[in-house]
This record gives sequence, C-alpha cells and structure tokens, in this order.
Amino acid sequence: MTPETKQPPSLSRSLFQMTWPMLFGVLSLMSFQLADSAFIGQLGVAPLATVGFTVPMYQLIIGVQVGLGIATTAVISKALGANQTDHANQLGGLVIIIGAVLIALLCLVLWLARAPILNMLGGEPELLSTISLYWKPWLVSAWAGAMLYFGYSLCRAHGNTLLPGITMVITSLLNIALDPLYIFVFDWGLAGAPYATITSFAIGCLIIYPKIISRQWLDFNFNPGYIFVSIKQLGSITGPAMLSQFMPSLSAMFATALVAAYGTAAVAAWGLGTRLEFFSIVIVLALTMSMPPMIGRFWGAGDLESIRQLVKLAVKFVLLWQLAIAIIWWLLSDNISALMTTDLSVAEVLQHYLLKVPLSYGTLGLCMIMVSVCNAMGLPMRALLISCLRLFLCYIPLLWIGSQLDGLDGLMSGALIGNLAAGLMAWTIYHKGFQKAVVASIR
Repeated sequence: MTPETKQPPSLSRSLFQMTWPMLFGVLSLMSFQLADSAFIGQLGVAPLATVGFTVPMYQLIIGVQVGLGIATTAVISKALGANQTDHANQLGGLVIIIGAVLIALLCLVLWLARAPILNMLGGEPELLSTISLYWKPWLVSAWAGAMLYFGYSLCRAHGNTLLPGITMVITSLLNIALDPLYIFVFDWGLAGAPYATITSFAIGCLIIYPKIISRQWLDFNFNPGYIFVSIKQLGSITGPAMLSQFMPSLSAMFATALVAAYGTAAVAAWGLGTRLEFFSIVIVLALTMSMPPMIGRFWGAGDLESIRQLVKLAVKFVLLWQLAIAIIWWLLSDNISALMTTDLSVAEVLQHYLLKVPLSYGTLGLCMIMVSVCNAMGLPMRALLISCLRLFLCYIPLLWIGSQLDGLDGLMSGALIGNLAAGLMAWTIYHKGFQKAVVASIR
C-alpha cells in the first residue's frame, strides 16, 4: 500500500462518526421541548390544555414527515451506493417539493378542522379561541420544522450527520433562549412559544439549505416520466414507514388505558417511567438515524456482508449498553423515585417499574433498530410487520395477561416479557429477510 493510499475506516469507527452528532442533536431537541413545556406551564391551565390537545395533531404531522424522511434516506443513499448521483440529486429536489406541499396541505386541513378536532378530543368549547390563537403560528412552525427535517434527511442520505447534529443543537438552544423573550418580555403569551420555534427553525433552514445547494444535492430538472417513477419509489417506502411511526403512539394509548384501571398514581408513575424510558434509549434513537444511510449505500452497492457486520455490531452494542442502563436504574431506583415525585404512592409504583421494565430496554432497542434497518434496505412492509407484531402480538397482549394474573405488578412483568419477545421476533423477521436478499443476490 502506497503512502497516498488511505485504508477505509472500520465499520465501528464509521458508525461512531455517524452516530455521535445525532445523539447530541436528539438530546438537544428533547431539551428544548421540555423547556417549551416549562415556560408554557407558567401561563396557566388553559394554555397547558391547549398544548395537550395539540399533541395528537403534532404526532400526525411528525408521522407523515418522518415517513417521507425515511424514504428519502433509503432511496437516495441506495442511489448513491449504486453511483447514480444524478438520480440521487433529482430525488432530493422531488422530496423537497413533495414534502413542502404535503405538509402544507395537512396543516391547512388541521387549521380548517380545528373546531371539530377539539370537539372530537373532548375539549371544552371555551378553549377554541385559545386553540385558534396558538394553532396559527404553531402550524407554521410545524411546516418549518418539516422543511428543516427534510434537509436533515438529505444530509444523512449523503452521509453527513455532523451538519444536522450541529444545527439541531443551535436551533434548540436558540429556541430555549427566545421562549422567555417572546412569551414574557414581548408579552405574546402562548403564541410566543411557536413564534420562537418558527424563528429558530427558519435560522436552521438558512444554515442547512445553502450547504445542500452548494454541494449540488438538489436538482429540479426532471421530466414527467421520471417524476411518476420516483414518486412511486418514494411512496412504496413512505406509506408503510408512516404507519410504523404511528404504532408507538397507538401502543402508548393502549398501555395507558390498561394502567388507568389502577388509579391516578399508577398513571402518573407509568408516565414518569415512559419519560425515563425515552431518555434511556436515546442512543438507540440516534442509531436509527445514523445507520440507514450507511445501510442504503451498502445495499445500493450490493455489499450485503457489510450490512450484516454493521447490524451485528449495532445489536451487540445496544444490548450491552441498555443492560448497563438497566443496572443503573435498578441500583438507583429508590433515589430516582424520590427525585421524580414527592407523592409516596407514585414513588412506590415508579420504583417497581424501574426494577423490571428497564431490563427489556435492550430488546426494545433491538426492535427499533430492526425496523430502521428493514426500511433502509427497501423492505418497508417487513418493517411494518415488525411494528404491528410488536404491538398486537407481543406487547399489549402480555400487558393484559400480566394485569389479569398479578394486577399492576403483573402488568409491568408483562411489559418486560413483551419487549423481550418483540426483540426476538424482530430479529427473526429481519434475519429471514436478509437471508432472502443474500439468496437473491447469488442468483
């Protein structure tokens, strides 16, 4: 090997380089959302209720944009892996146009239907004026956030996670700084929160899109025949990926309904436990963002062995990392419960939660990784199958069975066993799909 020849980085090093910016980006996004809630909470009950009724609609928008973002990363990274640079750039241009129009139409429908939506969700009619005040800037902020997210997806598809990670941190810190200024100093009240988000997201777009344009990752010169084929290609992944995104919300609704039978303290403790769960699996969330572009390129280049090694590496890391997190929660369960709540009944339930459920975070993370990997390999129906089976075959049935056998404690045991079963099932479904791909490549 000549001095000028550079040895390609190992898979573990490449995965680390792609993942750490996403880790800090996700943590920063979580921080600004918590800060938003804290500032709005100082305005009273009605503003908090307004935000509460906004959450399901926000999850709908997020589901659509993430579904398209997953498809973007999958098809563009695959095209780049196959050295189809022009096709990848044209796909980038098409995604931006489709995303902008689709999210704008969805936001318009939500605005026009705000009164029926409030009524459907059981909101009091007196809240409609507050909803209208908040939703107008909030829907604009949702559209701006979607456009920024599509920019992130293009960057990740091209193997750049550093720029999105840095931009996430900048926009989150800016949002936190602007919240008190817009809400209290400018006296914009509840509407100040989404206006702060609009400002930070707009600045984020001014950071991301000039970079994307300068690197020529967007091309708007395509013929009608190309548009139809590309929309079909994107749609084949977007639809199933969107449904997969809605599964966790549906799962949470079912779980909460089961827990509610044991009283307010149980619901409060379960809610605290799920928040701790989200923080516990943040590294998994970062991996689900960093792995797809790598897998897409390997898939496009026909390098199945690298995919196998990458997935094996990620699975080993997730299982060991989440086991360490579970041990920490187990050792600190008393202290964490006392820190999270002053209510003794809630603290007792939360302590039981921390002694059991975190032991399954490794296989929960495995399930999430398998969904992400299958989408990246262009197998969205397999990813959707994993999500559906986790919900309807493993998690919810075992929650119910556990609650019938041993009450609330049994329900938590059901959550533990359900996540363990879901992880094993997800790995089996992925492995069978991968084996079929290997056989197809040999032929």
